[in-house]
Amino acid sequence: MSRRKRYDGQFKAQVAIEAIKNQQTTAQIASEYGVHPNQVSQWKKQVLDQLPQLFTNGRSKATADSDQLVDELYRQIGQLKVELDWLQKKRNVSIEQKRQLVEPGCHSLSVVRQCELLGLEPRSTTDRSANRHKICSICG
Repeated sequence: MSRRKRYDGQFKAQVAIEAIKNQQTTAQIASEYGVHPNQVSQWKKQVLDQLPQLFTNGRSKATADSDQLVDELYRQIGQLKVELDWLQKKRNVSIEQKRQLVEPGCHSLSVVRQCELLGLEPRSTTDRSANRHKICSICG
């Protein structure tokens, strides 16, 4: 029992283009490339059906993907700028002063990220306002 032949995309495209040119009959093209005439017609139809999408969806999808990537990169740049500005205000102080510089109410930087930027080690602290003991994974 013989298996079906498999053709790569390049071969299919070449056969379809020959069929689209209309310089030979489907039977002649099929004979020249060693495929069945119905296969030539199918590939030609497939190319003609998908051709309009090549010029509409392909470009808009690539543009949308590119825009999404640019948006994400700008978001990351903004976050890094916030972190850098925050860190520049807090550098060159003692460890105890660094612990006091951590701003729990800061919405743009989490306490953990602030501690990472300041280079603080993990430790337990007491929250004086609520008089509760808490443990931050990085610092107090």
